[in-house]
Amino acid sequence: MKKMSTTLTAVIAIAAMLVCVTSWAQSPAANASGKTASGATLTIKYSSPSVKGRKVWGGLVPYDKVWRAGANEATILETDKDVTIEGKAVPKGKYSVYMIPGEKEWSVVINSQTGQWGINRDQSTTRDPAKDVAVVKVKPVKSANMNEALKYVVTDKGFALQWENLEVPVSVK
Repeated sequence: MKKMSTTLTAVIAIAAMLVCVTSWAQSPAANASGKTASGATLTIKYSSPSVKGRKVWGGLVPYDKVWRAGANEATILETDKDVTIEGKAVPKGKYSVYMIPGEKEWSVVINSQTGQWGINRDQSTTRDPAKDVAVVKVKPVKSANMNEALKYVVTDKGFALQWENLEVPVSVK
């Protein structure tokens, strides 16, 4: 009985350590929410990787390739009202957000497929272009502060991705 108890305790301890290591290794889940000037509530659910001394833009996140706009699962944008994103109509609902970073201009992709992991085993994204609702162009700007961890902010003007020394504002009306 004592041997079984010791074995059970060891198994529980190992399982707890694995859970802790797995949780620590992944980018933590986060979300941002707020209202636009038109009164629509935007909620963005994402996983937040950190810079950790790496070159992010043009390195960890390559230019001119589809990126899941965060880590782990695909980033999700939800709106409770019909909106226009950079002039393109997007009905109320839940969407995946992908981005295609460029040195001077980015594409932001609003895609109707949700619930998927952000990348495939070959590191390509899970984006299905046939399910794109809107693809818009935006200009990145230098951020006011260094952001170690990726974050999204929602303002009355729309939303913005902020990471490292870059901010990517997206207008939502």
